[in-house]
This record gives sequence, structure tokens and C-alpha cells, in this order.
Amino acid sequence: MSGLDRNLHIVVLMGGWSAERPVSLMSGNGVADALEARGFIRVSRVDMDRNVAQVLAGLRPDVVFNALHGSPGEDGTVQGMLDLMQVPYTHSGTTASAIAIDKELTKAVLVPGGVRMPKGKLVDSESLYEGDPMARPYVLKPVNEGSSVGVAIVTDECNYGHPISARAEGPWMHFERLLAEPFIRGRELTVAVLSDEALCVTELVPHGEFYDFAAKYTDGETDHICPAEVPAHIAQSMMAMALRAHRLLGCKGASRSDFRWDDSQSEAGIYLLEINTQPGMTPLSLVPEQALQRGISYGELVERIIAEALAGATDKSEALAGATDKPEALAGATDKSEALAGASDKSGALAGTTGKTETLGGR
Repeated sequence: MSGLDRNLHIVVLMGGWSAERPVSLMSGNGVADALEARGFIRVSRVDMDRNVAQVLAGLRPDVVFNALHGSPGEDGTVQGMLDLMQVPYTHSGTTASAIAIDKELTKAVLVPGGVRMPKGKLVDSESLYEGDPMARPYVLKPVNEGSSVGVAIVTDECNYGHPISARAEGPWMHFERLLAEPFIRGRELTVAVLSDEALCVTELVPHGEFYDFAAKYTDGETDHICPAEVPAHIAQSMMAMALRAHRLLGCKGASRSDFRWDDSQSEAGIYLLEINTQPGMTPLSLVPEQALQRGISYGELVERIIAEALAGATDKSEALAGATDKPEALAGATDKSEALAGASDKSGALAGTTGKTETLGGR
């Protein structure tokens, strides 16, 4: 066990109102269960609603384990609120979260830093009804969503139409703008980074056409090969790329980078698709799986993430020395909840793009 004080008051923040709410609840409850099993006696489970700032002000936690997925828990909004409240929290901070949730901003940071990503362009959804934005096959995805929410692969054989029909179900029906990228043929792989160390490579072999939202979250829909059966230099290159992305964005705690690899092109065929700053902690999730491969149990993983959050908060103490006392900061930060309350609720539209949220299993 780690040296963390078992009397720490740890709030596990979960749920929320994004399309990934069911996965977040599984992640959060798994984390809370693990903490309690390891002897922590003050663990509070908070299902986030629009009054989250007032709830946290009343609880006065020593640290928040952020188990939220999707907006506003993964896009810098909740992180900014917690910064204002001077409450330590796990995973990446405000800036890294805001950049990583936006696929175009992520490219703008990572590509100049030497991380290979597919070229893409933003398109108005209505323009798709007039013609393709690039040669087929290509991928359409929302700019600010993760977990393959609303992703469509457009091929010559697909039933979306030529051009895409306005009546065909797809992300164009739910988002005004989309990111179009060329489809990278090959294999789906992922790398977790924990405490500034790449863990290993996992290959994901979906039973369906591609590794979509349902394939990620439904038990039995995808085979995980961990560690991946790829040449050593390919694994090393992927792990180095994931670590570089983690560092360039300034991520903290755990992150996960998703890749496509065209194995006909060796290292030149490795493309980073996106980086996830709030990776799942469910029984099917990839970060706990890779941690276990490295000899780190689920409970140890949770403690390591919390320990890094507390260490980071200690490092900030000098900068915060002139700030107001914590009780006043907590009380003033409750106004932040009004911004959260005014946020648009996309969960209905997002869930409609998947139709399978009740069978979710892992992230």
C-alpha cells in the first residue's frame, strides 16, 4: 500500500450529463469501491449535477478523483472550477483538458512537436449533402467528443448515399460541424501513460466493422490483446509517441493515446488518432488492464493517480500563497455552478448516435 493517509477525505466525482454518463458511473463506483477496500474511511461519491460547486463546498474534500467522461468533466470546465476552489484533483489540468478534447487544437499542438496524426479538415455538416469533402474512404467525427461518439466511416459500400443523404442516420444529423479525416487502414492500438511513463501497447480487435462506441463499452464486442503482438520497434515507437503527446499537452495522472497502424508501412504507418485525458476505470477499461500487465493492481493504480494529484497541489502552494483562504475560495466558487447550469445538454442527441448506452461496459 502507498503512504497516503487513510483519513483523507476523497470525493469521487462521476456521472454528469454527457453521453458517457453510464461509463462514468461505472468508473467512479469502481474507484470508490477500491478506495474503501484499501482502508480509506472518508470516501464520498458525488453524482455531478448543475449544483456541483455547492455540493463540493459543503463536503470540503482534500482531493477530488475526477471520474467524469465527456463534457463538462473532460473539457476543462470542471477543472477550472476546481482550480478556482483550490481543491486538488486527479488527471490533467484546465489547459491540457481543453486542448485534448478538441481534435483540431490537439493537432495544432502535437503535429509541430513531431507526433504523426492524420491530415483532416473541418466541414459544415450540410455541405456533406452536396458532395464528399475528400476521397472515400474517410472518417467523420465530432470535433469535441471522445470515445468514438458520433463517428462514421464513409466508404463506397456504405449505405449513407452518394452524396450522403440528409435522411441517413449519422453525426451530420447532430453536429453542425465535423472533422473529416482520411481512413487509415490497418490495426487499432492504444497506449496508456501513467505518471509520465508509457505502460505498454494493447491491440483492439472489434468483432464488428470498427472500434466504435458500442465496441468499446459492450462486454464481448472487442478482444484486447495485451501486450500487442507487434514488432518491438513498433511498440517502442508507439509508446514514445504516446509519451511525447502526454508531455506536449501537459497531461497529468493517466492518459491514453489511440493509434491506427498500417503495418505495410512499418513505423511510417503509425498515426495517433486522439489522446484521452480522462481514461475509463471500468472492468473493461484499457488503463487498468495495462497497469495490471505492469504489475500494478487496480487499487494501486487509483492510489498512484491520487498521490500524483496531491503532489502536484503541493507544488503549487507557493503560487497560491497569496490567494484567499480555502473556505472563502470555496464559497465564492459556487457561482461557477451557474455556468455549468447554462451549459447545453447534448446527452440526448449523443445517445441517439449510438443507441446502445444501456449496454455500456468499459472505456
